[in-house]
Amino acid sequence: MAVLESGQRVDGYLVQSLIKANVYTETYRVEDEAHQPFFMKVYIMKLVPQMLINPQSGVILEIEYSQRIKSRNVVSFISSGNISTPQSDCQYYTTNYFTGELLAEKLYREHKLSEAEAVRIFAGMLDGLKYMHSQGLYHNDITPRNVMLSATNGGTPEIIDLGHAAPSCSGNVPFDTSDLEVCYSANETFAGIYDERSDIFAATAVLYSMLTGRVPWNVDIDRDATYFRKSMLVKAARKQYPIDFAALNIDDKLKRVLSKGMSIALTDRYRSVDELLTDLDAQSFMSEVESDKPSAKSEPKAEPKSDKPSRRDGGDDRWPTKDDGYNPQDPNRVNFEIKTGGGNGFADIAGMSELKSYLEQRVLFVLRNKEKAAQYRVTIPNGMLLYGPPGCGKTFVSEKFAEESKFNFVLVKSSDLASSFVHGGQEKIGKLFKTAERHAPIVICFDEFDALVPDRSTRAAEYSSGEVNEFLTQLNNCSKRGIFVIGTTNRPDKIDPAILRTGRMDKQVYVPLPDAEARREMFLVHLKDRPCSEDINADRLAELTEGFIASDIAYVVNDAAMISAYTDTLISQQILETTISNTHKSLRPELLRFYEDLRRKMEGIERENIMHRIGYKV
Repeated sequence: MAVLESGQRVDGYLVQSLIKANVYTETYRVEDEAHQPFFMKVYIMKLVPQMLINPQSGVILEIEYSQRIKSRNVVSFISSGNISTPQSDCQYYTTNYFTGELLAEKLYREHKLSEAEAVRIFAGMLDGLKYMHSQGLYHNDITPRNVMLSATNGGTPEIIDLGHAAPSCSGNVPFDTSDLEVCYSANETFAGIYDERSDIFAATAVLYSMLTGRVPWNVDIDRDATYFRKSMLVKAARKQYPIDFAALNIDDKLKRVLSKGMSIALTDRYRSVDELLTDLDAQSFMSEVESDKPSAKSEPKAEPKSDKPSRRDGGDDRWPTKDDGYNPQDPNRVNFEIKTGGGNGFADIAGMSELKSYLEQRVLFVLRNKEKAAQYRVTIPNGMLLYGPPGCGKTFVSEKFAEESKFNFVLVKSSDLASSFVHGGQEKIGKLFKTAERHAPIVICFDEFDALVPDRSTRAAEYSSGEVNEFLTQLNNCSKRGIFVIGTTNRPDKIDPAILRTGRMDKQVYVPLPDAEARREMFLVHLKDRPCSEDINADRLAELTEGFIASDIAYVVNDAAMISAYTDTLISQQILETTISNTHKSLRPELLRFYEDLRRKMEGIERENIMHRIGYKV
């Protein structure tokens, strides 16, 4: 349970949302009275290890260290203070809200960088480290994850996360080492020795990643392995597989810098940042750096006015509007089409009578009758998950659900919320829900839901935790704001378990393949207004297409129509049956078995035995 709540005020800051948390710290997005965003890192004092606290002042060492650093290449300290919460007394400090891209994300996207860009970023990192070292502090955790490329300052590299910062260490390490990325750590740090040379080693290893697109000495390490086990594996890899810097296809000067900066032998390494900067001579690369920079931005063009009719609230069909702070030049803008009213609702859904009945009784009735729900003290659901094999109409059902409810509707794909900026996706999610509240009652359908809220325990989702936390914050009690959320997915097992807990995605509905009734209706829909013979038997066609999905049936009818048009004949039962026999099912039997197993995993064996199945029967 978070120690701070959204909407809570702390010394002039308004808490917006939780970004990430570990055993003894929590990081929040907060705003000051001028609505400027900041990061607030909160330490839960009863859980903080004593080695992280200054015994003389009683203040968290990271907070004291952060106050001493004033460099454009290191994250900026803003303020600090104390908080008393029901759970524990806490200390906090705030930093500038860095909007930009982690170097790790840039490398993941681009694989490797040009020499000019890599040197520019490397030189900025070295400037930040040089200032820290002048203050008697060493970062001790330089990796691509801890280098931010500022979006507001022309891509200037900023060193972030001072959770491992400390004076030089000679065996007695005053910070937790379990979360360090050992591939970027110098060998002497495994014996507890941290100083200027170990920072230089890590920074040069990051330069190696930028130039080659590879993690140095990257070995297969279980993420749950102990720090000692990780360090032993990396040391062994460095001894067995030394890097041949001379064979790299890069500038000779950079080869020398890498060879000396990443030397395994401590005595062969650079002794200071100044020594490395002299050897690097970054100025020789400046002409290339300048040519790589984007040209000055031109003035934004005025957007043409929409010819679409206005809504009842005075806005246009695109949202959010400028009244919501919409800025067409904002890389984190949200810009979705809202559908208001109209449509036939469930009448457009062929078959699926059980599913429609379930949604009508268990979800729609409560949404439409809030007074009766209050009378009977029935909790209004926040949302539901529609899951099952691909091609079974989950997204289509969500749209028809909105029409049936008479709510506004917006479809959101995971790519719509993607951002190349750190916390950009998180900010988009917040803006989306804020704007949706203005258009309530509304249904928000998130397609490919597993891509938006992946399980945070997996390695692949390590950069998505902020987005998942933001979604959890927005989902809590969103029904009270007139927002109903639908998530559609083929892989519910990939979704973060916290999303699926009671009080969030309250309903989980399996949508299997079309049953005979649905297939019959689909044939009638697709054959309508086409030149057909009188012998067509829709029941027989439905019988022959068991295991077909909606797109398969659409293909069968269209292919039969093409054959009939070419031969200038009516679409007949024989042509349709021949086409069916020549059409392969989109979903293989083994894939269907996988989804049946997945459904049982989601619902549980006991629930499967006592509950009637929802939707089609397979």
